[in-house]
Amino acid sequence: MTLLSLANATLLSERDMAHKSVFRSLFSSSKSKDNDKNPPLDASLSLNLSTSIGQTPFWMERIKHQGKSPFNPDPQGYKVFRNVKDYGAVGDGVHDDTAAINLAITSQNRCGGGNCPSSTTYLITAPIVPYYYTQLIGDAKNPPTLLADATFDGFAVIDANPYMAGGAQPFQATNNLVPPEKSQGTGIHWQVAQATSLMNIVFEMSTAPNTAHQGIWMENGSGGFMGDMVFNGGKFGIWGGNQQFTVRNITINNAQTGVYSLWNWGWTYQGVKINNCQVGFDIATGGLTIETQTTGAQAIIDAVVTNTPTFIRTSQPSNGSLAGSLVLNNARLVNVPVAVSVLNGSVVLPGTSPAVHTKVIDSWVQGNVYQGSNTQGVFTQGYTPAPHKARSLLDADGRIVSRTHPQYADHDVSDFVSARDFGAVGDGVTDDTKALQMLFDKFCTSKIIFLDAGFYIVSSTLTIPAGTRLVGEAWSVIAGKGQAFQDQKHPQVVVRIGEKGGHIPGPTEITDIVFTTVGPAAGAIVVEWNVRDPRGMQAGAGMWDTHIRLGGSAGTNLDGSTCPKTGGGYDNCYAAFLSLHITPSATGYFEGTWVWLADHDLDLAGESQITVYSGRGILSESKGPVWMIGTASEHHVIYQYNLVGAEDHYMGLIQTESPYYQPVPAAPTPFSINPAFEDPKMYADNASAWALIVKRSDNILIFGAGLYSFFANYSQDCLNTRNCQAQIANIDTRTSNNVNIYSLSTVASTYQLSVNGQGVINQQDNINAFASTVTVWTSDGRH
Repeated sequence: MTLLSLANATLLSERDMAHKSVFRSLFSSSKSKDNDKNPPLDASLSLNLSTSIGQTPFWMERIKHQGKSPFNPDPQGYKVFRNVKDYGAVGDGVHDDTAAINLAITSQNRCGGGNCPSSTTYLITAPIVPYYYTQLIGDAKNPPTLLADATFDGFAVIDANPYMAGGAQPFQATNNLVPPEKSQGTGIHWQVAQATSLMNIVFEMSTAPNTAHQGIWMENGSGGFMGDMVFNGGKFGIWGGNQQFTVRNITINNAQTGVYSLWNWGWTYQGVKINNCQVGFDIATGGLTIETQTTGAQAIIDAVVTNTPTFIRTSQPSNGSLAGSLVLNNARLVNVPVAVSVLNGSVVLPGTSPAVHTKVIDSWVQGNVYQGSNTQGVFTQGYTPAPHKARSLLDADGRIVSRTHPQYADHDVSDFVSARDFGAVGDGVTDDTKALQMLFDKFCTSKIIFLDAGFYIVSSTLTIPAGTRLVGEAWSVIAGKGQAFQDQKHPQVVVRIGEKGGHIPGPTEITDIVFTTVGPAAGAIVVEWNVRDPRGMQAGAGMWDTHIRLGGSAGTNLDGSTCPKTGGGYDNCYAAFLSLHITPSATGYFEGTWVWLADHDLDLAGESQITVYSGRGILSESKGPVWMIGTASEHHVIYQYNLVGAEDHYMGLIQTESPYYQPVPAAPTPFSINPAFEDPKMYADNASAWALIVKRSDNILIFGAGLYSFFANYSQDCLNTRNCQAQIANIDTRTSNNVNIYSLSTVASTYQLSVNGQGVINQQDNINAFASTVTVWTSDGRH
């Protein structure tokens, strides 16, 4: 699946178009007035290090780039980091820099353009096309501008998946001086999959009555996360169609429609500000068959809507039954006469009045509502009791905490140290355990550690001390390999982040890293998370755009040649015992984290399916607070998410897939149930993996979930009968309190939710096109 990030951009519409992005290409900025009026959006916490003074360049431009791509055919000569000015870009707003920027992306035979098996002011006249596994990074101190010329020819300024002749595409799933009514007025075409992100972007678009400008257009895919974005003007801020997405902290000003939602299985919007638009959310609804799929589930939390005639407008009335699920939580309306309406003009929920200019919607839903072990839901179009939210999860304004991906824009290059400068090699062969451990021990609280691009082997537990700030380059890889990680009866940690109960000297931040294993590794606990927020600091311990990716890529020995779809066997194809363990004393903020056991080989032509085995996805025993924002966990044998003894968790939107080969063999094969790691019981008769388990836990708020089962023994015939597995999520209400699930969409599981091991909500009662959707489920509160 595609790995792309875009950060720190300004896409402008009638005057200029600016874009900052994240990875493999650096846009050096020119110091222009446009840059001065578009300051960086980074909201990183203070790092207690020296800060840069005056106009010193962004550290990423100045740091020595010596990263490696060890599995490239030319590992010594391949340039991981590229400054577009080295490829001929000028950045003066006059010269056409399109070819230079695209050359920086495509040079050295990079994978893209349909051949990939996975896949200052710069004047441009055609789209910038990011290839598979590309980060476009802008200067976080002076965000650069991409200025679309009046002759611009293409659909979007940034086109992640361009349409080619005949309609084919490479990947399977502002004031731009373009006339406002021209259909090409799109900032970013973002048809993408998991482990993708957009962040720190400003879109400036025309406010003319006939404008056709749109900030983001996405018609397909299976995402993803985006956040910290501003949309000014345009016909649409976001035009969205994608299986699932999490959107955090967006502001939309003066658009005709803030968000248009054509179709999805489930989206969560957290922290939305809409000002002076005509319609906040325009939602296509009513399609209850696969062929007529519209918006399946939309969940909006912590919204502020001002001077906008209509907050929510659906295309079809519900007529007293599920026809697209809608959840509103903590929405504040200021001079918004209509809260929810239908396109035909009928008002479902009034907004403010001339006499009362402000209204707060604590909790309002449209869809099927369930409680406890009751098998019968009640269609509800109205207010419901607001979920309990643990105080530790909320900011000073009572909203779910939101934290931007740290970029350290205020820090000089002297605040960083390079792993390769201190002896680490990262060639996929050398054992870097000792070099990395010495580096972390020496600089964990005094420097920001830059892990140059590479594949770093560790043969025993590597401890990253609390207080470490670790930054990767093009998703630097840390991989556990060797005898220490091969015994599932005696599992060992590959990367330990903080010591249990240890001192917390400051924030712990990990960005743009991939953790993995080199197989076989049946006993590997890939990441053990022990760190806590420093005193008085929320979300001070976290990971951003950092993934656990197991198998399916060069260097892992868990690829198409070793572990093909059939015939690989168990012994050589173990990827991990447990991917991520959040321990009881830890806290954590996890954003855009994908915990993926590969189902196909990313680096093999044709992306052939493979069969590899990881026992467990994410186990959280944390007493909280824990935020999981835009996270996913896929294909693990026993479970994807397991909350045991957990408290004060916010999870929105979580996404899972069951292993494609199950139930042959049935879970937990080839692993064994291990009570020491709180493994759940499997349901009887040909069990497939649990997507979600909650046991002995309190104050769990799941605000959006897509739990999917697409195969039974590699066959998709079960999709037609919606029974690829029998059960998929289980809540133990005998031992848990205050568990609230909103916007739960499942695919092909007979029971969408089980209580105390027994299936209670049948998917047949909640068919919502391709998926089935439970709008609300709450625990019954009994011990």
